[in-house]
Amino acid sequence: MSELRSILTDSVNGLFGDKITRELLTRFDETGDDGGVWAEVEAQGLTRPLVSEENGGVGGEWRDAHVLVQAGGFHSAPVPLGETILATWLAEKAGLEVPEGAATVIDGSDGSLSLTGDGRTGKLSGRASRVPWGTKAETALVVAPHDGGPMVALVRMSDAAHVAPNQNMARESRDDVSFDGASVQMAHLPNDVPADVILQYGAMIRAAQIAGAMDKVLTQTVQYANERTQFGKPLGKFQAIQQEMSRMAGEAASAGVIAEAPFAALDEGLNPEWQIAAAKARASEAAGIGASVGHQTHGAIGFTYEHSLHFATRRLWSWRSEFGGARFWSRRLGARAVDRGMDNFWPDIVSG
Repeated sequence: MSELRSILTDSVNGLFGDKITRELLTRFDETGDDGGVWAEVEAQGLTRPLVSEENGGVGGEWRDAHVLVQAGGFHSAPVPLGETILATWLAEKAGLEVPEGAATVIDGSDGSLSLTGDGRTGKLSGRASRVPWGTKAETALVVAPHDGGPMVALVRMSDAAHVAPNQNMARESRDDVSFDGASVQMAHLPNDVPADVILQYGAMIRAAQIAGAMDKVLTQTVQYANERTQFGKPLGKFQAIQQEMSRMAGEAASAGVIAEAPFAALDEGLNPEWQIAAAKARASEAAGIGASVGHQTHGAIGFTYEHSLHFATRRLWSWRSEFGGARFWSRRLGARAVDRGMDNFWPDIVSG
């Protein structure tokens, strides 16, 4: 692990470990208040790991971003950390102003949004559904069609024509946003960035968050099984429980390894699409198994709101379907395997 990655790991886990309590997450569910967590994240400079020092970042690698995003998943951080990291990277990559404050990303590559204008300024119109943190973000990075090809645009969320608040199961905002000629800064999508970058890299971020939340559920479940007694001995001593927890540990380990793979591929200058598809498909599958085993082991107490298990499991259930679920990405994997042909099937698997 690099020195920077070690520093970031200690910083983010120290911050989230101290600030994100059951009481804070309960308050977030009820009011949307993050208890000052986002302000602390910004104060510690954790929102721009991929941005150059010239633009106020730390000039780190994708694997540096990975440790931040995974920690956010482990601690159920009620803040748009992953989205802001992606938005600030994409803005600098496209040569746009790097946004300050909380940011989100919007995929309009399917034609739901359109850009007009020439040069560096333009207008954004259309409607986007279930925008992550739409009511919390100050700005959004949008990828949308343009006469000259796909463009990246920076828009202030206050310029949206209408925002219809909505939530996922974890009560994180997922809002429907409409634009009617909103003013934007825009630039051509860089040649080495895919047109569906928001979908792909958003899936990569969700896979890392799922891996973190899986570790949290596993930690809580092992602790509960060792403390809770039944028929005079801890639950963890029963063979059936041990088998289920071993299964859960395997799912968590598998999700953790594959979720890091696309970040590593990006650092190595490789096209991460294969790894992203595998990571999101595998992590989404693991999320369902991990949440199920966690709740089964905890029994009735795990289904109560007063117990903290649900803060992680509700996020697992939400994140596994965002930016494409297991079926969507499995189909992509299958289509790619068919396109590559039989001779490349095994080499593609073993090369990652």
